[in-house]
Amino acid sequence: MTDGDSDFVYDEASGEWISAAEAAARAATSTEVEVRDSVGNRLADGDAVTLIKDLKVKGAGQTLKRGTVIRSIRLTGDDQEIDCRYEGIKGLVLRAEFVRKL
Repeated sequence: MTDGDSDFVYDEASGEWISAAEAAARAATSTEVEVRDSVGNRLADGDAVTLIKDLKVKGAGQTLKRGTVIRSIRLTGDDQEIDCRYEGIKGLVLRAEFVRKL
């Protein structure tokens, strides 16, 4: 939608037409995803976490027990998913609601 000399963009989150400058400003501030663990601590790349419950790992035929420590996690861009490594399991993705920051 164009109105004279200023452009407008439809913001799907709010359902409103906003100016292109305002849309760019919102995009710049919302690029960082905030990931929080089960008790509300903010997680970052490289943190160590511990599991708060036993988790069955699909495809690996293994169960990760409560209290297992996972070191050097990576954030995926989703506010509830954490990418990590554990011995014998490739491509392990955990939900943030099942971990607690050490």
